[in-house]
Formats: sequence, C-alpha cells, structure tokens
Amino acid sequence: MTQPSATPTVERVDAEHRYEILVDGKRAGLTAYLDRGEQRVFYHTEVDDAFAGQGLAARLVLRALADVRASGKRIVPVCPYVAKLLKKHDEFADITDPVTPDVLHWLRKELG
Repeated sequence: MTQPSATPTVERVDAEHRYEILVDGKRAGLTAYLDRGEQRVFYHTEVDDAFAGQGLAARLVLRALADVRASGKRIVPVCPYVAKLLKKHDEFADITDPVTPDVLHWLRKELG
C-alpha cells in the first residue's frame, strides 16, 4: 500500500465527465458522472488498489459533492458508494434527488 507524501488533491475533469483524486500528481481514483439538466448523476467510483484503505474515495466524493453544491446542481447517487456516503453526510440531503427508473433508463441510454 502506497502512503501519500503530499496532500491528495481533487480535480474536476469536465472533458472526461469525472472527478479525479491525485496523490503526488498520479491519479489514485475517480468518480464518474453525467449531467442531466440540473442533475449530476454519479454512476461509478473507484480507487486504485495501490491506494486502498487511505480514505481517498471518501475524500474524493465529498469534494465532488461540495463542487456540485457550489455549481448549483443536484446530486443523483446511482453509484452505490456515493449513495452510501450520502447516508452518512446528510448535509447534502437538500440537493440530493432519488434514483428513479427514468434516471436509470436515461443513464443506460447515455452510456450505450
């Protein structure tokens, strides 16, 4: 397991529709999204095995959710990890929309 020597940073990469967490300039993980109007639909989160167990996924997703709030969008947690984290962080409840069959159908169509 790699220990970060610097504070991890989170960046939004609009061209890739994801947020990335970087450790010493190397991508350690990501959370992917697609925008649906005013909703940011999170559908996948992963952290490289080399960085597992360091709390990077939580740091990544919490920064991403704060960015969603700052942008005026709403959160749709299709990703199970994002949904789980939101249950522990009710400060985002006011901007969280439920995952509906309509959203899932739209997401499947968008992802092909």
